[in-house]
Amino acid sequence: MTIDPVCKAPIPQLKSAAAVRIYEGHLYYFHAANCAKSFDLDPARYSRPGGRTFTVGVMGSASGDLPEEQRQAAYLLGQAVAERKLGLITGACPGYPWEASRGFKSIGGLSIGISPALSEQEHLDRYNSPNDLFDMIIFTGSGLMGREVINIRSSDVIVIIGGHSGTLGEFSIAYDEGKLIGVLEGTGGITDILPDIVRTIRKTTGSRIVSHANPHILIDLLIETYVQSHFQKPSVFVG
Repeated sequence: MTIDPVCKAPIPQLKSAAAVRIYEGHLYYFHAANCAKSFDLDPARYSRPGGRTFTVGVMGSASGDLPEEQRQAAYLLGQAVAERKLGLITGACPGYPWEASRGFKSIGGLSIGISPALSEQEHLDRYNSPNDLFDMIIFTGSGLMGREVINIRSSDVIVIIGGHSGTLGEFSIAYDEGKLIGVLEGTGGITDILPDIVRTIRKTTGSRIVSHANPHILIDLLIETYVQSHFQKPSVFVG
């Protein structure tokens, strides 16, 4: 259960909320549309500490040929997330996710890494993954494929950068589970073929895909889409 910050009415099921807002990176649910309008007029009055942070999961190539232009795009994406005071979730791996984390921490905020390893030592030695740039690392012991499920389900929205078979797996989980997915255009890899994949799948899951080449615009579009409609059914696990 959550509480409407304006009228203090309980909202026992999130799907019954009349509206959602993201303010200072935090999620607020509203019992009625009028409450959301009151909040919009003076959000500082109704905001409160301790609200859940809206999280962006960044998935993408961890190895291979990673051109500097695409690395920079990932870095700027991380900055865009931090500037909006959102939370960042990645697979705590090298490559584009690490670049996004680097951009994110250049500004600051809560950064979470989801590791496939059982421990920090295994994370470093077996998976050759970084342990910097994260406020916390969750050691799942689930391996690379098992880690992907936790990545997706812990993120409110997903952003795909470049990517090979592992990122395709993450996209497939997110799509099957009805997530809101952002695609950073121009970063190569599977981002070039995702429209064809979706057309071939011909499966309705409730997932929505938003694409743009500008990282800042992409994040704003994802927030707008989530607040306007996707919050009503953010995944297939909401009836």
